[in-house]
Amino acid sequence: MPVIMILYYLIAAYIVGMLIWNLIREKKSVDDMLLYLIVLIPLVLRLFRVK
Repeated sequence: MPVIMILYYLIAAYIVGMLIWNLIREKKSVDDMLLYLIVLIPLVLRLFRVK
């Protein structure tokens, strides 16, 4: 696996982790929680290599 691909997956995993952290902390706004989930979907699919 090339170094760039490894870095790409590490960055995607970091962003997914931060989005999940913000999703857990968000208690007030359901709209914000939905937006976090919408942004999270393509990143999780990339980590699992689903196109």
